[in-house]
Amino acid sequence: MAESDIETDVMIHYHGGLEKIDRKNSRYPYCIVWTPIPVLTWLFPFIGHMGICTSAGIIRDFAGSYFVSDDNMAFGNPTKYWKLDVDKMCGEGSAVWDKAVYDASEEYKRRPHNLCCDNCHSHVALALNLMRYDNQSSWNMVNLCLQSLINGKHVSYGAFLKTWLPFFMLTGALTTFILTLNLH
Repeated sequence: MAESDIETDVMIHYHGGLEKIDRKNSRYPYCIVWTPIPVLTWLFPFIGHMGICTSAGIIRDFAGSYFVSDDNMAFGNPTKYWKLDVDKMCGEGSAVWDKAVYDASEEYKRRPHNLCCDNCHSHVALALNLMRYDNQSSWNMVNLCLQSLINGKHVSYGAFLKTWLPFFMLTGALTTFILTLNLH
């Protein structure tokens, strides 16, 4: 097999419609993925770290100033995913999707990270805006947070517990403490 055939085969495999979600290998093609941020998610379980996947399921996430991670999310493997409808983007095919994810990632490699204003959610929003997902160019971190909360599915029962158990334990401890103070 010639060297150019090997390169072509790799490109076909890389862009080749691997559309099945593979939780074991953390492959979520055409998905937005989410994972909890320790302490922050314990207090506010709807706030976490977000990334967007290529058509092959490779996770891209804005992990810190001037750095976009490639298949290594900043706070661990995804615990939730939101499968997007490829037919809702302007243009056809995986190349359009992958170009938007690539262009957003390249842009965020030149930006400092800001927890409140320009963060991982903003990176994902830019990718969706570039592909004009759902015929919109107004995606932002607030509507992404809300949509992810509503449309996201947990990867497993353990992932559900990783997301919600610390919040419920803190809420229970705080409720117990307040009730104890008020009963005396």
